[in-house]
Amino acid sequence: MSGGKTISGVQDDLFGTALLPGLAAAPEFLTPEEEQSLIARIEAAELTPFRFQQWEGKRLTRSYGWHYDFEAGAFSRAEPLPPWLRAIAGRAAGFAGIAPANIAQALLISYGPGAGIGWHRDRPVFEHVIGISLGAAATMRFRRRSGEKFERFALPLAPRSIYHLDGEARADWEHSIAAMEEPRWSITLRTLRDRYGP
Repeated sequence: MSGGKTISGVQDDLFGTALLPGLAAAPEFLTPEEEQSLIARIEAAELTPFRFQQWEGKRLTRSYGWHYDFEAGAFSRAEPLPPWLRAIAGRAAGFAGIAPANIAQALLISYGPGAGIGWHRDRPVFEHVIGISLGAAATMRFRRRSGEKFERFALPLAPRSIYHLDGEARADWEHSIAAMEEPRWSITLRTLRDRYGP
């Protein structure tokens, strides 16, 4: 990719794919039947359009546990995770090697045609970030400034796959989701940093 450079410090995961330090990923975390059930749950969750200041995105979202209001710049409590979401969060926590009780926030997203997510790092109140991909395949892009250029990395997000961001991948790299035309859904689970409490 133009403007990029070779990444140093990548490591192999159990599937032989070179990943960034602090990034873990695995395919087939869910069965096809579980995937369809979760998509139906997400669609029934009364999602609302994502808003950033005066801009409205092409994706619908709903937060549980904690909610960050990008229009007001405020971080506040939200409705607790429902039992169905708490169950999948527990499994995802096992993949990430953290206690299920530490999952403090869940974000459901339904992506409309042409939707993606721009470059960002998750809010500093959060520590571990776990993502589950449903529906169409997507690409999670990473970048880190190095001098006048960026180091870049791309992680394919297959349907029913899971990823975990921690350490360097979480703190040093921005990430984004490339826009896609096919329907896609995701569940993002996060823990809070110690200083923000349970």
